[in-house]
Amino acid sequence: MKLFIVCSKHFYNRIPDIAVQLTGLEHELTMPNSFDEPFREERMRELGPEEHSAWKREMMKLHEPKIRANEGVLVLNFEKNGQPNYIGGGTFMEVVKAWELEKRIFLYNDIPDNIFRDELLGINPTVIYGDLTKIK
Repeated sequence: MKLFIVCSKHFYNRIPDIAVQLTGLEHELTMPNSFDEPFREERMRELGPEEHSAWKREMMKLHEPKIRANEGVLVLNFEKNGQPNYIGGGTFMEVVKAWELEKRIFLYNDIPDNIFRDELLGINPTVIYGDLTKIK
């Protein structure tokens, strides 16, 4: 399956090990925006609000073509700052776009108990509980 990996930039360091497992299972992968520079956003923010906003818009414009080019998205949702199964705003936007485009949506861990919970329940993703063999 062709998969777009989506997650918080704080989880990018966990992607390489997961990517090895996924490619071993014969999945083709598209990496997240800014994967090669996870904290570029902080540098853009330092340039000022206009530069940061322009950069953020460009990153958001990348969601649709990347999602459209894949069969599904794998959401890596780990604990962040004491919040289990964290899914932030940008990742949630990618999940919604995948849902709109009728792509498969896989959550690595359970649906978080956060502001997006009801919407995520409505989207009805497949929760794989860390078992990458469940992606089919």
